[in-house]
Amino acid sequence: MSSGRRPAAFWVLVVLLAAEFALVAALAVTLVVELLVARATSLPTAIALTVLAFLAAIWLGAIVVGALRGRAWIRGAAIVWQVLQFAVGAASITGQFAQPAWGWPLVITALVAFGLLMSRPVVEAVATRPDPGA
Repeated sequence: MSSGRRPAAFWVLVVLLAAEFALVAALAVTLVVELLVARATSLPTAIALTVLAFLAAIWLGAIVVGALRGRAWIRGAAIVWQVLQFAVGAASITGQFAQPAWGWPLVITALVAFGLLMSRPVVEAVATRPDPGA
């Protein structure tokens, strides 16, 4: 992007990604609390799920920071996240233990974020920029 201003679509995407980060981080903390206060049916599975939630939160946090820095790599990383989020949301809507109240927001958010990631204003806003330290 030639000017220093970023388009509204970029900021909407950053807000969505930041909200996803906050929710996944809250989920990770909740899983730690559950691990400490509740008896897990399978302790190794509970630990693995907690570790995965923290890794996802770290990944999303890095995407948000990268987006704010205008890094091009965030598009690929964010697209992968949106695909995963869509899959979880779709399974939540139609799966054996369906939870549509959780599934629909995941699906809709993933679709909106994916659309924003493909939009020209966002693509231009996260074009590769030279490092100030280089």
